[in-house]
Amino acid sequence: MINFLSISCFTVPDEHLLSLKFVFGSSAVQALDLVDRQSITLISSPSGRRVYQVLGSSGKTYTCLASCHYCSCPAFTFSVLRKSDSLLCKHLLAVYLSQVMRTCQQLSVSDKQLTDILLTEKKEAA
Repeated sequence: MINFLSISCFTVPDEHLLSLKFVFGSSAVQALDLVDRQSITLISSPSGRRVYQVLGSSGKTYTCLASCHYCSCPAFTFSVLRKSDSLLCKHLLAVYLSQVMRTCQQLSVSDKQLTDILLTEKKEAA
């Protein structure tokens, strides 16, 4: 018997879930929860710049750059960059999963608005 997990009208076979869990550990389950809650938004501008914002389980929004494998969350900085004991954080994994599942919410903004979003994120982090 094959079991499936349904996420936002997308069915994931158990074998894929087991593979995700094997590679990413508990982050896989947390990332799938973020996808299921539709917490990922792709923000794009006319110049072609694209960033993802992920509403984390704590209620804080993190910025992810899938093109260069980056997330603004503390777990990414500590576990991925400093300790190198994780491949990526749950937010970045959620971005990649939502791309494959085509479940990203989409928002088109002007180039200036996107710059303002990124600058606000930088000021909050400082």
